[in-house]
Amino acid sequence: MYTLAILYPGYSAEDEFPALEQLIPDTSFRVIHTWEGSTDHDVDALLTLGSRVNLVPSAERARELSPDAAMWACTSGSFVYGREGCREQAGWIEEASGAPSSSTSLAFAEAVHHLGLDRVAVAATYPEEVAAHFVQLLEEDGITVTALSTYDVPSGEDAGRLDAEWVLETARAADLTGAQCLLIPDTALHTIAVLPRLEEALGVPVLTANQVTAWQALRLAGHPARAEGLGALFSR
Repeated sequence: MYTLAILYPGYSAEDEFPALEQLIPDTSFRVIHTWEGSTDHDVDALLTLGSRVNLVPSAERARELSPDAAMWACTSGSFVYGREGCREQAGWIEEASGAPSSSTSLAFAEAVHHLGLDRVAVAATYPEEVAAHFVQLLEEDGITVTALSTYDVPSGEDAGRLDAEWVLETARAADLTGAQCLLIPDTALHTIAVLPRLEEALGVPVLTANQVTAWQALRLAGHPARAEGLGALFSR
């Protein structure tokens, strides 16, 4: 049994992680909430959300699970720190949890490279000024963002109330000209159940926040990270 500690801010789409246990045998995704308040899509608020003082106590709680890997399951609360800042965050979590660690933003970049791709479109729930930080992180990692669409969803809680049809419509509306895949960040957004429909509708790989977070956790734990129904990332 692989035990994966998922450090998750607030309450929105954390139910996707225990649901993944039904698709990936011999896994236990243990959600640890790092934040009890609103998860606003605002740069200053996100810097607080991803701060060392906020993450380390949760990572110390994760250590009690003896996890095989630990993930900071927040895209915006990691990418606002930049590429090097994300790596520092992962280091804080690794030291405190005693397990190999990463974050959703780093997992997105790793997943794109794993698929052998370097040109992506992004459809983000965030305001443009927030999403711009994600674009910068990807480009620092050698990934070209061919198009960015943003939707000004105010908070993670608001994103958590968006349904599968919203996700599908957003994906279909994305400009995929010149892109090899579509990235849909925000771990507050429910996307796991709709992954097969997304890739069928678009005809390209689709990477979503909770999908890449789980994938990276499994890889860090030494799991092959292969499963049916979770998109091209889990089948290649």
